[in-house]
Amino acid sequence: MTRIIVLALAIAAGSAAVASEGHGKIDPATEEAIRTQLTADGYDVRKIETEDGLYEAYALKDGERYEIYFDADLKIVKSEQDD
Repeated sequence: MTRIIVLALAIAAGSAAVASEGHGKIDPATEEAIRTQLTADGYDVRKIETEDGLYEAYALKDGERYEIYFDADLKIVKSEQDD
């Protein structure tokens, strides 16, 4: 019975770890680097989070909304204008 409980707890812990990979807290230094880069480019950054292994920044520029995606090296890999 103990083995079953231990196995169930291990599976639950693994599932929680996978679920947290999609959205999570970002290291403050990384978040500041993203904000600094986008602010220098004229964006007003509203929110930064992680999704699917990328950093995703929500920002405004010239009255338009954007979603800007960064890789682990903080290089922009995709930018979308949000309707």
